[in-house]
Amino acid sequence: MIAVLLMIPLQSYAATPKETVETGVNKLLKTLGDPAFKAKPENERITIIGAEIETVFDFKELSRRTLGRNWKKMKPEQQKEFVQLFKELLQGVYADRLLAYSDQKIIFDKETMLKKGRAEVQSFLQTSDGKKIPLFYRLTDKSGSWKVYDVIIEGVSMVKNYRTQFRKILAKDSPDKLLQILRDKVGKG
Repeated sequence: MIAVLLMIPLQSYAATPKETVETGVNKLLKTLGDPAFKAKPENERITIIGAEIETVFDFKELSRRTLGRNWKKMKPEQQKEFVQLFKELLQGVYADRLLAYSDQKIIFDKETMLKKGRAEVQSFLQTSDGKKIPLFYRLTDKSGSWKVYDVIIEGVSMVKNYRTQFRKILAKDSPDKLLQILRDKVGKG
């Protein structure tokens, strides 16, 4: 019996895109609602949230898609620094929103395969007044597990939003200038 179980490919045990998002979001919501978590200093709470988000997000893919064609114009060390700075920037931008979480309900809807190795999971944030805010996650499967590379909130793609901002900078300045702008923003918190 054990031999038969060992012959079943591990891939069949991999979580689906919806399971990946649902598990990650529910774990984060549980953490945010925990009184012991709420009692911690803000910087410690942000670190904990960041670590949980990192298990579900693919920040390299998110960064690559955000920069689009400009990604290949960067040297490998610039790409690596960009990924780190962009991750820190996003954590800073969204930390306040997450820390203000007050038991809103997340309703997970359908999973749609976009193309091979890419999927979208639709969910809705239900506010206390009953309003449903669409929150769609785009995922990719590159290493046998699904990871989020974009979040679309009320029809606005995080990737496209930042891509527009970064393209404006890179149209007139170098990748080094963009990195300096990000270093400054991350440094200010």
